[in-house]
Amino acid sequence: MTLDQLLSGIDILAPLPAAVAAAEVRGLDYDSRRIESGFVFFAFPGAKVDGRRFTASALERGAVAVVSELPASEGLNAPWIQVRHGRAALAQAARNFYGSPDRRLSVTGITGTNGKTTTAWITDEMLRSAGRNTALVGTVEYRLGAKRMAAVNTTPESLDLYRLFHELEEAGGTHVTMEVSSHALAIGRVDGMMFHTAVFTNLTRDHLDFHQTMENYFAAKRLLFRPEGGAPPKWAAINHDDGWGRKIDVAPETRTLWYGVEQGATVRARTVKMNFEGVGFTVDSEGGSFPVHSPLVGRMNVYNVLAAVSAGLSYGLSPETIARGVAKCGAVPGRFERIREGQPFLVVVDYAHTDDALRNVIGVAREISPKRVITLFGCGGDRDRTKRPLMGMAAAELSDYVVLTSDNPRSEDPLAIINDALVGLRRFDTPHSVEPDRTKAIELALHEAKPGDVVILAGKGHETYQILGDKTIHFDDREVAREVLRGMGCSSQ
Repeated sequence: MTLDQLLSGIDILAPLPAAVAAAEVRGLDYDSRRIESGFVFFAFPGAKVDGRRFTASALERGAVAVVSELPASEGLNAPWIQVRHGRAALAQAARNFYGSPDRRLSVTGITGTNGKTTTAWITDEMLRSAGRNTALVGTVEYRLGAKRMAAVNTTPESLDLYRLFHELEEAGGTHVTMEVSSHALAIGRVDGMMFHTAVFTNLTRDHLDFHQTMENYFAAKRLLFRPEGGAPPKWAAINHDDGWGRKIDVAPETRTLWYGVEQGATVRARTVKMNFEGVGFTVDSEGGSFPVHSPLVGRMNVYNVLAAVSAGLSYGLSPETIARGVAKCGAVPGRFERIREGQPFLVVVDYAHTDDALRNVIGVAREISPKRVITLFGCGGDRDRTKRPLMGMAAAELSDYVVLTSDNPRSEDPLAIINDALVGLRRFDTPHSVEPDRTKAIELALHEAKPGDVVILAGKGHETYQILGDKTIHFDDREVAREVLRGMGCSSQ
């Protein structure tokens, strides 16, 4: 492939010299450490590091050209291609390099504040139940067939996505299910990508440190349904019961399934039954009615199942296949994940890290009629400060006892973060404790529990690390909880 072919369709600010345009390209990357002879290096402006700093290293490794939305560094003697939008350019170049695999694969993109991961896992399980060879991309992990990889971002860079799509095609795969974050949509990681089905779960307050306003946050989510640089999805599955969802103006050529529990939904849950063994209901849709049962618990999972069912319907899966996939998808890591060590009370670990997510997970705990709900939570550092008192209010209003601790403080003072959350927590008279050390806080919460209680360890979910200042240490709420419970004399035997 020539450089001219690689950059086809990209908004370049100056024409390429003929000799540069004809250069042979063997690959491309945005990480200078992975550049090889014949590669093109994409240099991004970063919040902390300017990608141009690594240009010399990339050229030494054999890069034939550099692509960036920034002007060339002074004195640089190498082909420099300035583009209108760096990440959009990478997305198109990656698509060109791998021959547009998104046109041949069936890609489902799932966006929203809460429920993306669970919806993605159920959807992938349904497709597998239909005999499809699939890939799954999301917060917990990336999967390609039986191969599992650690997740770096909820939505990887476009080059990594197209590389995975290419590998899936090479392995005979047909379907990709991926979480699409608002960050990825806003900065162009999925620019021009073809989606068969776009799913919207809900929108609640989050990521305002990045988006500034809820309107901007919504505008980013809306790009999945009304992209600026590509075709709209063939199908849309939108939460009809969510006020923001009803504001999405779907393109005329997109077929829309409105899912929900309330009147007006076209994929509707009827006769919903919930208990500690899961949720079950009848799905009413234009194609008929059929029952489903999921081992996932709580009202929030009624919506997650409905979203996945809608995705399945968009692919023409039979009711039997959809129901089988829903039933097979058990616990999703870090999503109301139960810790069992023989203790006389329930312990769950959940990724809830917004006030709405806290309300949801505490609501699930309330549905099983516990004696008390004990909620442990913290707030992330270097993130939206305005949600901290709201999280404190949610925990205090709905719990019987609250333990306030650290999440990932990052560069902030953990006590300053805790004080922000205390503003909301102290609006209620709920008994509470403050313990910045998360291990000690988990010990405190578990020692507080009595038979019949539910203990929720919220915030970190599936994460296996904690970011303290400039250090990242191993930390897994599930491991700590098991160790504490065993130290208390509990036994799962």
